[in-house]
Amino acid sequence: MWEYTDKVRDHFLNPRNVGEVEQPDAVAEVGSMACGDALKLSFKLDENKRIKDVKFKTFGCASAIASSSALTEMIKGMSLEEAMKLTNKDIAAYLGGLPDEKMHCSVMGKEALEKAIANYYGKPVLEEGAQIVCECFGVTDTEIERAVRENNLVSVEDVTNYTKAGGGCGNCHEKIQEIIDRVRAEVRPAVKAKLTNIQKIKMIEETLEREIRPSLKHDGGDIELIDVIGNRVIVAARGACAVCKASDITLKHFVELKLRDLVSPDLVIEEARS
Repeated sequence: MWEYTDKVRDHFLNPRNVGEVEQPDAVAEVGSMACGDALKLSFKLDENKRIKDVKFKTFGCASAIASSSALTEMIKGMSLEEAMKLTNKDIAAYLGGLPDEKMHCSVMGKEALEKAIANYYGKPVLEEGAQIVCECFGVTDTEIERAVRENNLVSVEDVTNYTKAGGGCGNCHEKIQEIIDRVRAEVRPAVKAKLTNIQKIKMIEETLEREIRPSLKHDGGDIELIDVIGNRVIVAARGACAVCKASDITLKHFVELKLRDLVSPDLVIEEARS
């Protein structure tokens, strides 16, 4: 059984913005009820071209409903340019984290938003040159590549968790692995110069203070850096995070990913044991 955060449970039991916007400026549908998850998103802009109203209809699990609800709350008041910068990791972080096997729900929300915005601008839904890799779930090579890049995915199982690609017949596993290998090969030369331990600790401290602690404090939680041993970052959960059953999900899917993105891709989060 998966552990869900209080925020996931809240958005599942009390979803916001359910339904369809009347006379919407754009509509998008992603997923398939035959495959287990589907999402319909519609929005309307105000006179300043900001998202005034947004609603969703979801067929899926608790994570799908919670992710869709969270997405609609997050993008209200945003311009389309601001909304396009939103990532699936932002949606998961807003919810305090999602289990690995449910990260595809946050990806589905991001895809629905992108397609709705494309619909508004009159652009084709399928990206130019994109090809379907997973026939079972209709996932393209560009969607898989983006998920690999944005989430630092390293295995076919990771890709399945984030996009559902490969979760059916399995015939596409080889193609998925080829995409992973290609993206990883491109990323390696761009790895930052090796940091000294002092530089690494300073960057970790700055990232925790600037990018991570404010989000945790917003929900009554906090985090304290205890030690850095090689690539092991040892932290202690504080406040609401210290008693949350899903704190390990928050550490892995929010704190660790942020540190890997902004400091070093080799960092691993560990919680201090008393």
